[in-house]
Amino acid sequence: MGGLLRTGLVLWLILLPQIAAAQSGELLNVDYRSLVSRADLDYNAPAGRGEEGMPVGNGRMGSLVWTTPSTLRFQINRVDVFAEDSTTTSFAVQDSDYASGCGYVDVHVVSAGDDVFAGRDFRQHLGLYDGLMTAQGRGLTAQVLAWPRRDVMAVEIEDGRDQPEAVNIDLRMLRYRMECISRMNWELTKNHAVMVRTAEHSATSRLDIRDGRILLTQQFREGSFYDSSAVAIAVVGRPVRARYLNEATVQLSAAPGRGRFVILISSAAGFDPNEDVGALALKELQAAEAKGFQGLRTETAAWWHDFWARGFVHMHSPDGQADFVEQHYTYFLYVMGVSSRGKYPPRFGGMLWYTNGDMRRWGSQYWWANTNAYYSNLMPANRLELMDPMFSMYSGMADACALAAEQQWGSKGIWIPEITFFNGPERLPDDLASEVRELYLARKPYEQRSARFQWWAETKNRHNSRWNFQGDGKWDHGHLVVPTKGKGIFGHCTHILSDASRIGNLFYQRYEFTMDKDWLRDRAYPIIKGAAEFYRNFPNFQKGDDGKYHIHHVNNVESLWNSSDTPNEVGAMRMIFPLAIRASKILGVDADMRPIWREISDNLVELPVRSGRSSGSGAGGYGAFVYGGDGAIEPLGSEKELKSRFLNFNRLASFIDSGGIGGAQIFRNRMRLREGPGAIDCEHIGGLTSGIHSSLLKSDPEVEAGEPVIEVFPSWPKDWDAAFTLLARGAFQVSSSQEEGQIGFVQVKSLAGGECRLRNPWPDKTVTVRRGEERVREQSGPLLNLPMRTGETLLMAPKDSTPPRKNVP
Repeated sequence: MGGLLRTGLVLWLILLPQIAAAQSGELLNVDYRSLVSRADLDYNAPAGRGEEGMPVGNGRMGSLVWTTPSTLRFQINRVDVFAEDSTTTSFAVQDSDYASGCGYVDVHVVSAGDDVFAGRDFRQHLGLYDGLMTAQGRGLTAQVLAWPRRDVMAVEIEDGRDQPEAVNIDLRMLRYRMECISRMNWELTKNHAVMVRTAEHSATSRLDIRDGRILLTQQFREGSFYDSSAVAIAVVGRPVRARYLNEATVQLSAAPGRGRFVILISSAAGFDPNEDVGALALKELQAAEAKGFQGLRTETAAWWHDFWARGFVHMHSPDGQADFVEQHYTYFLYVMGVSSRGKYPPRFGGMLWYTNGDMRRWGSQYWWANTNAYYSNLMPANRLELMDPMFSMYSGMADACALAAEQQWGSKGIWIPEITFFNGPERLPDDLASEVRELYLARKPYEQRSARFQWWAETKNRHNSRWNFQGDGKWDHGHLVVPTKGKGIFGHCTHILSDASRIGNLFYQRYEFTMDKDWLRDRAYPIIKGAAEFYRNFPNFQKGDDGKYHIHHVNNVESLWNSSDTPNEVGAMRMIFPLAIRASKILGVDADMRPIWREISDNLVELPVRSGRSSGSGAGGYGAFVYGGDGAIEPLGSEKELKSRFLNFNRLASFIDSGGIGGAQIFRNRMRLREGPGAIDCEHIGGLTSGIHSSLLKSDPEVEAGEPVIEVFPSWPKDWDAAFTLLARGAFQVSSSQEEGQIGFVQVKSLAGGECRLRNPWPDKTVTVRRGEERVREQSGPLLNLPMRTGETLLMAPKDSTPPRKNVP
């Protein structure tokens, strides 16, 4: 699926009313409820396992929701809960570090002698348009939503059973009932608390009852690191009894009765040890109680209706294959909407959908290659706020990455590791940093490393890029023996230098899609300049006797360890130096650096062009290329190849719960489990979404440092009908449709003013440009240049034609 990749808040607030109001004009009559609902999830049998539950969240907190015969089940997770950071020395064993989990919630709805959620009466439905999940059982229905405004999930129970029984809500600790507990020591403390110690790390879980509400708090500590979370639960509309069931569970028991009542589940998190996160969670409950379930449902639905109105993709083919792809596209936008609106992005494996406590295959860190699968080419969807958590995290670690560039590599600028904790690389002691630098630059043989270096490295998580030369450790008489991967200081991700360039390119693309110069100056340019300066000052980047700049002792993504001029690194440099020049010109800064960057750019070693294609991340704004799995630049595929890839995705996604393709399981919730416990993901649908965007609407510059050129349906299958409203570079909202292989019209709305450059969809015809009913001009030729004012909408169609009107879906 990766082969499809081609890859100011202030301005956003200004543009939001325009974007929300900008439908597709009269030519596209979009029934958003009908369109979005095509992607709903509908189960007629309970989930076979927790990972198959339905995702509900508000972008900061969330859970899969699944059932057992008499229970509605949740694991509450948050994007800002971390058990450790980059300074940890307690999780050297791979897959032992953890994050996100806050607590289990079980809603027990026992009926005498009968299973509620089973049999012919069972139905579970997730309605994407309203953001509402419904679980229907024998005599009882539960509706679940996540309130976008505050961190609260609400469950309305409608009990219509002839003999209703009490509904019990259990709030359980994550750590007490884990299966993988052999590595932990358990200490029972007073006041319904459990402390789990792992080396120098401690996790304390505490239960509480406050004014008829139940509460679970967590505190994570190691050295100076601290993070905490809280989950609070209240019942509205029924008498309740609160009690402790055991040292790991506190319960609210709602009195039996027919009719409706509401369960409210709130959460909070914080890094300040002086802050009472329990009080914060209870405050969230109070805000929700004041609204009532109907008020929460109305606000939640209104938020989602606005979300869906910002743009769409509709596609249809007689065999239903295009329709199937469309459903996954819409669903991916929903998944990002319910998981990517916090300070940090959801981790690629697990996201907010962990159901197995703290078990984490691949641990808690962020891999850029996987994170990129979610965010690459997402901006055309016109939900820019979904990108903010990713931008926020990498901006937040910029200082740490600048220090790492100096300490580890003897360079300047910034180095963003391929694999990193949420707060970036740790600061090294000065004496250790000097040795680290000599080892990683291949100036000092690994065999000559000091005992201090070895002592330090053995306490570090081997997934982390800095320590990724280490292999899986094993215990020997109580000691963790950590071997290397056989290549000294080199490992899969130790010597990947290109991530800052690719991340900086995405920062720049946000500027291109909004024309927000404040964003470019304050957020994007520091990353772009930092990436360029890192390469320029990298000690193993030198001009050779051939007059070309070469780079030595680097990897090619995860392959070709300790090589020179690897395609991935050369490709990144050929992108970042021209980008730094262009950005500095726009901002009018660093004029003295431009000739230096230009001299390097003009004399970089050449990058080979490959004839084959494979997965990789997009080259971004400079040229119609994708990066292959080994980093080589490859031309964009043909329409035939693109359609083949779409159909391959269909066959893969149709093979539900197979366990047969590469060991992956794809569940009814369209998510897949391919890399072990706790690693459920949507990367495959992220790649699909990127491919759809680049196939429907192209808006990147055609030459280095050129202006964006918009092209509709550049590589779309001719026998797949489609219509869309998407965002293009230059802050242009573009709508168009194709039926029976013919493009009927192109409509462009300018959100920031400027000249729109549109590749003529009808190159052999004269094009009429209209503003409303007014004919503005007629143009011909391969490129249409359209000066536009902010808020202006222009319609283009062949001369003397009547643009077709289309009902969507």
